[in-house]
Amino acid sequence: MRTVTSQGVTLHVQVDGPDSGPVVMLANSLGTDMRVWDPLLPFLPTGLRIVRFDKRGHGLSDCPDAPYDMDTLVSDAEAVIDALGLQDIAFVGLSIGGLIGQGLAARRPDALRALVLMDTAAKIGSPEMWQDRIAGLRAGGIGSMADAILDRWFAPEMRNDTARLAPWRNMLTRTPIEGYIGCCAAIAGADFTQSTADLTLPVMAMAGSEDGSTTPEMVQATANLCDATFHVIPDAGHLPCVEAPEEVGKLISEFLKEVGHV
Repeated sequence: MRTVTSQGVTLHVQVDGPDSGPVVMLANSLGTDMRVWDPLLPFLPTGLRIVRFDKRGHGLSDCPDAPYDMDTLVSDAEAVIDALGLQDIAFVGLSIGGLIGQGLAARRPDALRALVLMDTAAKIGSPEMWQDRIAGLRAGGIGSMADAILDRWFAPEMRNDTARLAPWRNMLTRTPIEGYIGCCAAIAGADFTQSTADLTLPVMAMAGSEDGSTTPEMVQATANLCDATFHVIPDAGHLPCVEAPEEVGKLISEFLKEVGHV
């Protein structure tokens, strides 16, 4: 098990593949840990150096008290990059991970060579919406909102498969409340509209057709900001890497070839 320290917080990091392989760095969504990428990994090109990390407040990383801000979350990802000596990174960000990726691409153009934005946007929701959600979480805990969250995460076929859905419900509800609320606060304060419009690296964006959190229209609007290619994943929700890993893997693999990463 590997760890990296960022601003006094210990982050859980996983590195797979050869040290000399092209680097793909994966950043997951709110309420999940790095295991959200497990279904996707078999469908990525062989020989990659795949770097995953649990953002603060999630998985096996430390959980400081809320609130967090996006600048800190971007700095955490930057700490992983610097500690591992990563260069020429293709960064894949899901939801809040996509916000982190946008911030990182603007801050560290020396480190990132390509960006994949999955079910994310330059700005997600309004501060008022997130403050209402935080108040509800403080009052009732994540369990009180789990059904509504899972409805936004997954398409009907997945939601109706109790056995298949159960591990993802458990991952969500076992997320530390301070970590979940901390990241909600970070999303509330994040707006990368201008800096994402200024990006010059290659970008691909995708969205599940049934995503109730960041709709395809939201994701496409962000793709348009930075001249990214855009794809809709049929019959998938907010986590297409879980529901449609083969299709997502194919799109990422083709993009990595197009930009000369593999």
